[in-house]
Amino acid sequence: MAVTRRQFMKVSAAGLAASSVGALGFIGASEGLAAGVRPFRLEKTTETRNTCPYCAVGCGVLVYSSADGAKGSKARLVHIEGDSDNPINRGTLCARGAASLGFANSVNRLQYPMHRKPGSDKFERVSWDFAMERIAKLAKEDRDKNFIAKNRDGVTVNRWVSTGFLAGSACSNEAGYLTYKAIRSTGILALENQARI
Repeated sequence: MAVTRRQFMKVSAAGLAASSVGALGFIGASEGLAAGVRPFRLEKTTETRNTCPYCAVGCGVLVYSSADGAKGSKARLVHIEGDSDNPINRGTLCARGAASLGFANSVNRLQYPMHRKPGSDKFERVSWDFAMERIAKLAKEDRDKNFIAKNRDGVTVNRWVSTGFLAGSACSNEAGYLTYKAIRSTGILALENQARI
């Protein structure tokens, strides 16, 4: 069989290329790459859209939670990131918003009502019913004692100046409006809200 010079050069070039690829470690590269790829860590989590709780800007966040697999286990937050579909922050977060996973999973986070009895030096865990009843009782006592129905000139003012209310900033406009109306209806003048409603 006669081999032309052109055929010999083609076979030689192909052999040289194949041996060079093998010598540089590219043979089996796709298999090695596939073996080294880890599964996406958020693949089996539940994604929830929410609003960042830190200030009145209202940045959108995506919260990812995952249960440990045991039946009936409580879901735990595993990742928080900016929501790129949110028109306010377009996926970006400030340093506090980006670090919110740390405070959400903190062992120091208060998770239930605590009460310190008069004269005691420690807080004790109480039920929500106890906490709400105690707040309502003390608020009623304070309002009855310090409510100002009329000023010195006899003009009706209906003021309760001995108590203030601090509202949250992560509420919607509607929730802020209802908060304003409810608190003002009691006569409280000292209402503070980051959203400046």
